[in-house]
Amino acid sequence: MDRTLLDTDIFSEVLKAKNSRVVDRAAAYEAALGRFTISAITVMEIVRGIYRLQRTEALGHFLEGLALVEILSFDSETAKYAGRIYGELERVGQPIGRADPMIAATALQHGLTLATGNNGHFERICGLGYPLKLVDWRV
Repeated sequence: MDRTLLDTDIFSEVLKAKNSRVVDRAAAYEAALGRFTISAITVMEIVRGIYRLQRTEALGHFLEGLALVEILSFDSETAKYAGRIYGELERVGQPIGRADPMIAATALQHGLTLATGNNGHFERICGLGYPLKLVDWRV
């Protein structure tokens, strides 16, 4: 099993445990590799969502759970990689926002597969020639 970076959508589904396929894939992954790996960008996106919904009681629970997860930082090298991806997508008229190029760059920088249900966005990055390996835990 490849070491995998969980995109925000998949990590959210793991936390909610509502999709049985995602739950099964997550359990198998955790049993094989010990813990999940996410980007600091995913932490930002989930915290943003909690605040947007004014569910501050959920914030403490989420933050406590992060102790069990590997969080990859967004350093300057990853930022340069993300900026290049972001700029190329804009140049070819296929922008996907800021967060997704940042998450893709994190996966690429660390040589990880990216688990996402948002294949349309990330396939655009692959279409530019980046060797981003994708997997969808929903299927």
